[in-house]
Amino acid sequence: MPQNNIHFSISERKLLLRVFDVIFAIDGIIFLSLFSNFNYFDLNSPQIYIWGITLASYILLFSEIFEMYNLKVANDTYLTIRGTILTGVLTTIFYIFTPIISPVLPTNRIQIVYLFLAITVSITIWRFIYIKFIFSPKFFKRVLLIGPEQTIKTLVQSIHENAQDNDIVGYISTHKIENCEINYIDIYEEKLINIIKKLYVTEIVVETFDKYEIQQNLTPQLIKLFEKGYTITSAVNFKESLQNRVPESCLDNDFFSYIGFSKSQHNRLYLFAHRAADILVSIIGILFLVLIIPFVVIGNLIGNRGNLFYLQKRVGKKGKVFYIIKFRSMVPDAEKNGPAWAKKNDTRITKFGRFLRRTRLDEVPQFINVLRGDMGLIGPRPERPEFVRKLSKEFPFYAIRHVIKPGLTGWAQVEFPYASSKEEQSIKLRYDLYYIKERNLLLDLKIIIKTISTVLFFRGT
Repeated sequence: MPQNNIHFSISERKLLLRVFDVIFAIDGIIFLSLFSNFNYFDLNSPQIYIWGITLASYILLFSEIFEMYNLKVANDTYLTIRGTILTGVLTTIFYIFTPIISPVLPTNRIQIVYLFLAITVSITIWRFIYIKFIFSPKFFKRVLLIGPEQTIKTLVQSIHENAQDNDIVGYISTHKIENCEINYIDIYEEKLINIIKKLYVTEIVVETFDKYEIQQNLTPQLIKLFEKGYTITSAVNFKESLQNRVPESCLDNDFFSYIGFSKSQHNRLYLFAHRAADILVSIIGILFLVLIIPFVVIGNLIGNRGNLFYLQKRVGKKGKVFYIIKFRSMVPDAEKNGPAWAKKNDTRITKFGRFLRRTRLDEVPQFINVLRGDMGLIGPRPERPEFVRKLSKEFPFYAIRHVIKPGLTGWAQVEFPYASSKEEQSIKLRYDLYYIKERNLLLDLKIIIKTISTVLFFRGT
């Protein structure tokens, strides 16, 4: 394909980060083993490959948990250093206490420090190389936008908010957008192939025009570009890939042509595995609940002064109402003026309740709901019947959330904070619909890892 610049896609960047994290960490260990008194690893041992695979697995796992493969984090020096140190600490601790598939715990404890430094310093060096050279305009994707004026505006906003490694080289539309510094190209002015070559475009994002004559002019040109191997993406798919949620433009009378069940919804093996995981994890969660109850009781007596638990009606699968179980985190008369959404810095939340929410410990009793089958581990958060009735009137597609079990965690929870307004509920709904549409094992694992990150970084309200 005739392209004059090199660029890395999002998936390529993430793969690059993963591969070189492991390579640099192992190289750092080999370097220390050869040129210092670091002898934790016997490089001539027949088990060296097993040890290496175990180490790589821990590095990749904890790097994922500490969001090292989130490109916004990877492009930020401070967040990179923080994530690398946390990854190094946890990898070292888990690795040295892993039996059989890692070397024997060293008697000289300084070896543990060397292992931590070998991992952390090596990955930090690689990440600085990435920030300095890979995350540079030279490797950005060069994007050309084609479509009506309003579509161009929303695409530009999405790119600026979610994909700073995309360089918008220009936009083709019928009118120039006011206060927009991006290069404007009149739709009738020049052939697409000439524009592509002149601007070294690597991806074309297209939205159809309402005017028939404009579309008739563009379609043959796009077909020729497609034939030549250029990447052409619809505006809807492009926005979804950037935002990881269903675009608002898809929520209209033709929604069924875009939104549907994922194939996993009809896969019995997937559904069986899902329920088996629900039961196993909920049993572990209930055992954890039993362990923390004494501490929560003491905190409740000091900082909450009221009932330990509270039950509240929530709407589940197919609209079935059930009672959710939580540790109480608000004052006893929190809803004296009627039901209201929780919001940031909500004055109804007690001091101890704020701690419970920030650590997500208030959610632990819901493992009982998961074991009973009211909820799953993963799915849209269950809402109260009062809110469901109100939101269903505001958003006709809201009821689609109830086609699967609600979850203890979900895509909307890890991607978006607590919603306390109509607009925020609309955005959160689109994340839920994205999960229903794309539901699969890989996405479930991603949600679990992101949930761990959410808890560790205290992103609760």
